[in-house]
Amino acid sequence: MNYKKLIKSRNIRIKILKLFNWIPDKTMVKIQYRIKMGKKLNLKNPQRLTEKLQWYKLYYRNPIMKQCVDKYDVREYVKSKGLGHILNECYGVYDNADDIDFEKLPNSFVIKDTLGGGGNSVLIIKDKNKEDFQKIKEVLSDWLKQSNKGKSPGREWPYEKQKSRIIIERYITSKKENGGLIDYKFFCNGGEPQYLYVITDRTLGGISNFGIYDSNFNKLDVKRVGEKEGIIREISKPSNFDDMKEVARILSKDFPHARIDLYNENGKIIFGEITFFNASGYMKYDPDSFDYDLGEGFELIKFEQK
Repeated sequence: MNYKKLIKSRNIRIKILKLFNWIPDKTMVKIQYRIKMGKKLNLKNPQRLTEKLQWYKLYYRNPIMKQCVDKYDVREYVKSKGLGHILNECYGVYDNADDIDFEKLPNSFVIKDTLGGGGNSVLIIKDKNKEDFQKIKEVLSDWLKQSNKGKSPGREWPYEKQKSRIIIERYITSKKENGGLIDYKFFCNGGEPQYLYVITDRTLGGISNFGIYDSNFNKLDVKRVGEKEGIIREISKPSNFDDMKEVARILSKDFPHARIDLYNENGKIIFGEITFFNASGYMKYDPDSFDYDLGEGFELIKFEQK
């Protein structure tokens, strides 16, 4: 079922899901998995990455994860790992959109919801002189109203009862002819990068070029279902790729599984974010067997099931 075609507004989809907050998490992820993946969820002996991510949501509780999913608080985590030098410049974090003094900001910058994900709740300002600040504040105020005061729509517990804030960061320049700002998303199991997504020609709310690579930067003959195009341009392996992998190792080693997002600006590694439940654990691949490949190495740390 393609529920996104039936209900195109993300805000409406979230509001509908919140009506079902009373449903227990285990039951809800089973329902969502059936709807989104078209198959029964195996929680007793999960093998696919998509299955293990649902188990991860339900039974793994590491309090550091709440810090890491917040785009401002995670900065302290990165610093604690000795990697403060890879952080992008932050111009400020705000609880209220009216507190932002746009006059003091540089001409270009990026605004994000500290709890936003999936490319949502992001504004890229390339020339503030062409922007309507009042309209921007209205958008930001709407983001803040969406704070996860109760259940997360995907039952991702680290986001629950967290307060959204507005973070403003430096706009990272890139060349459109080279694919724009290339996003390197490392899937790490047990602190070891195993696969990565490489995303180029990205536009907010639009189609991106998307490729899947192994840990040696060999492009795989795998597509993620729903992506209109694979990578259609030749992407060279970054000269500092081994350094990028080491950063991913350091930032992911505290967790059984994490996705570490990095950028590479003229040879300088820049931290993006840490994600624990890629696409909330609802990804389809062609071939389908790649879901199992991604799941290998993700060893579930068993705790008493609640």
